[in-house]
Amino acid sequence: MLLSQFSAILLRRRISLISALAPLLAAPVSAQDLELMPVHYHTPYAHYANNLQPVHLAPAPAAPSSLLNGLPAQLRSEIAYVQDLASSTTLYQKNSTVVRPIASITKLMTALIVLEAAQDMDEILEVSSADVDRVKNTTSRLSVGSRLSRADMLHLALMSSENRAANALGRYYPGGLSAFVRAMNDKARALGMRQTRFVEPTGLSSENVSSPRDLVALMQATAKQPLIHQYTTSEQHIVEPRPGRQLIYNNTNRLVQNDKWDIKVSKTGFINEAGQCLVLLTKFEGRDIAIVLLNAQGRYSRIGDAIRLRNLVEGSNKLAML
Repeated sequence: MLLSQFSAILLRRRISLISALAPLLAAPVSAQDLELMPVHYHTPYAHYANNLQPVHLAPAPAAPSSLLNGLPAQLRSEIAYVQDLASSTTLYQKNSTVVRPIASITKLMTALIVLEAAQDMDEILEVSSADVDRVKNTTSRLSVGSRLSRADMLHLALMSSENRAANALGRYYPGGLSAFVRAMNDKARALGMRQTRFVEPTGLSSENVSSPRDLVALMQATAKQPLIHQYTTSEQHIVEPRPGRQLIYNNTNRLVQNDKWDIKVSKTGFINEAGQCLVLLTKFEGRDIAIVLLNAQGRYSRIGDAIRLRNLVEGSNKLAML
């Protein structure tokens, strides 16, 4: 009798301890945490970041309920989010309130700012030494002195994640890079992207951060721009940055080559801090679907995760019809 009472007391204390620790163990890195991390003005972006107004990130909202939470997806992405756009229903979520670096997903906002500025898409832009990556020391086939139209620069930035092209687009914006980055953050606020911050137009900086639901809002805005649809889903583009020298660029998302995927907007991204990233606006069985995958491990894991999520969504539809 005494032994059973003692066991019951121990069990109640263990349950109380687990209940007290659970919120601490499960808590993701939220926008509140990141709000305490201001732009580090000693970074290579100091020359125009100093002119930016502070961007205060909103607290991360509670994770949405998900229709597929109980189904195993076995994803390799740290963050995954799937939304039915017509109903705004969350179909799947994994760490969906976490704010993380987004790498070249940034270029969707870069494209939106360029197009909404209504600049001449035929104007010739020249790559300068200011466009050379001195943060990650990445390479580029667009050497200093390369000259392309604004349209070609945008095409390469979106389709092939060409960083020098993206930076040149920002430099040629009225007011230069400082004004361009301010416009990016202003647009984010206008779209209700309260957990998003930009410090430069390429995504090379880990200080460009966002959340899955903010990225869905960004994709929905970019989907209204026919050129963004065209450039993010084209398989290949040929440019001539110097007389007589042609370069062939391919899409970084191989799903655009798959006839089974009806993709409206697509963008990949990668830096070490962000991991492999992929965002898509697509259509499954007549439903407009947004997919956000951040910090996938392994070069092709983001593609595999997108396929797994599609199979999961389509499988759930079939189950619902039984």
